Amino acid sequence: MGSNVRDGVVFRNPRSDEERIKVADSCVRNLGIRMPALIDGIDNKVEQAYTAWPDRLYLIDKDGRVAFKSKPGPFGFHPAGLEEAIGKLK
Repeated sequence: MGSNVRDGVVFRNPRSDEERIKVADSCVRNLGIRMPALIDGIDNKVEQAYTAWPDRLYLIDKDGRVAFKSKPGPFGFHPAGLEEAIGKLK
């Protein structure tokens, strides 16, 4: 938790889509995230469909299919695997 405090990304659990958007925006800015970030609705339908908790990396191809799904993180996924999958789609 100390690193979250240091990085300025400690928030209470959002209670609306608007709050979730504000939290995500702050995280993207404070953590310097340079890839597109998508936000699940407050109903968590995407999280439920993809079982993304605690952390997972997904790559969705141009036809909307899952082209890559990491193991649960933070220790079960490796960005190199995602990078390799992206290269295979090109």
